[in-house]
Amino acid sequence: MKLLCCFFFLLLFSLADFSHADELSPFTSDGCSRFPDGPPSNSDKWRNCCLIHDKAYWRGGTYVERKQADKRLQVCITEVENKVLADLMWAGVRAGGSPYWPTSFRWAYGWPYPRGYRALSAVRATTG
Repeated sequence: MKLLCCFFFLLLFSLADFSHADELSPFTSDGCSRFPDGPPSNSDKWRNCCLIHDKAYWRGGTYVERKQADKRLQVCITEVENKVLADLMWAGVRAGGSPYWPTSFRWAYGWPYPRGYRALSAVRATTG
């Protein structure tokens, strides 16, 4: 099992592009990544909550900043729709948004993979 885990992390590490490790890509958003942006009757109902959340995920930062971004999403969805949906979405982003997953919607997705949890400089924190 240890060998399999080591192989997995080596594979992920080999996929990383370190040549531009300090370059933040332009902001992009896919709305509520892998989740509807609203119900069929109002297909963009909570999309704005997800756009704000995506902006935080694109920039990245510390573990505490990620927890705060996820909490803000939960509050926004509660206000726009309901607490049950907000809690479901919160659980999804906590499980699937780790900066260690090589996905397009991970924490710090604006930076080349892997960035992990890293504080932004004052200049970088306002970029975008």
